[in-house]
Amino acid sequence: MIQDARVLQDDYLPREIVHRHEEMSQLATALEPVVEGDRPQHALLTGPSGSGKTCIARATLDRLQEQVLDVHTAHVDCWLHPNDFRILYKLLESLGTTYDIHRSTPLDELLERLREIDKPYLVVLDEADQIDDPDLLRRLYSISGLTMILITNHERDLFRPLDERLQSRLRSSDTIEFDSYRRDELVSILSDRAAWGLTDGALTTDQRQRIAETACGNARDAISILRSAARHAERKGSDRIRDSDIETAIPAARAELRQKSLDRLTTDQLAVYDVLRECGELMPKELLARYEERVDDPKSMRTVRKYLRKLEQYNLVESSGHGPSRTYSAVS
Repeated sequence: MIQDARVLQDDYLPREIVHRHEEMSQLATALEPVVEGDRPQHALLTGPSGSGKTCIARATLDRLQEQVLDVHTAHVDCWLHPNDFRILYKLLESLGTTYDIHRSTPLDELLERLREIDKPYLVVLDEADQIDDPDLLRRLYSISGLTMILITNHERDLFRPLDERLQSRLRSSDTIEFDSYRRDELVSILSDRAAWGLTDGALTTDQRQRIAETACGNARDAISILRSAARHAERKGSDRIRDSDIETAIPAARAELRQKSLDRLTTDQLAVYDVLRECGELMPKELLARYEERVDDPKSMRTVRKYLRKLEQYNLVESSGHGPSRTYSAVS
């Protein structure tokens, strides 16, 4: 029944991007000057998880490289690589120039290597609000040949720790806002994935509607449910997905996505999450005290609050109340 398992992966880049033509056109327009040898605009992509931001950034750069020979591109997940050294290393690694770089190599030397690149360099910094030292964005901004495409769920989370001058500079970037997908758009996305990845007739229209309704505007969730349902049906030797497969797949897909999110957490983020999971509902000050007992070099309250916002965006943590009385708890 599964003809091409790659298509059922949520990070698969489809042949045709549907329902994000306007956003893709905006990003392409911002980057278009590179075709003429000029410096493109920096860009900021904002919107909820699963709304297509990363997909559009990757697809736009792929198509740009088809037009322009002399351009470098890179994609860095700043949640997985939040510190200065790792980000700069990943940028240079995409250029194949890291053979002599060691953990002791000064950051200034890494930045100087980026300044020496003689071709335009388009850099996607995904989950950019997770960068440990926001001053890195200022230093990257100052490199004339480097253009940043910054991806974040909320603009405020990216801008909050930046100084006013850098905020002003980045606010002049082309900002592209992504909304959650509508139900009919998710149905269309699921139809395409089923057409490319499954045999004919393996998924009915009603089943697409059911998955889209459950996913609540999140394409990543919808594709994960489809993938889990297809696996379940194939394991039973079926030539099509049954309604029972989808009902089984819904909690299974959520558990898989949850585990993927947990696997991405840093040691400190995981410590914050574990405190909430073990202690229940806590106010930030209570949480900070317990977190500090668990790690050798605890982060500041501001950083812990940043962690909580990110954990909440990925449905690992939920909050209630407002202001000083706000509390957090782990999602069960």
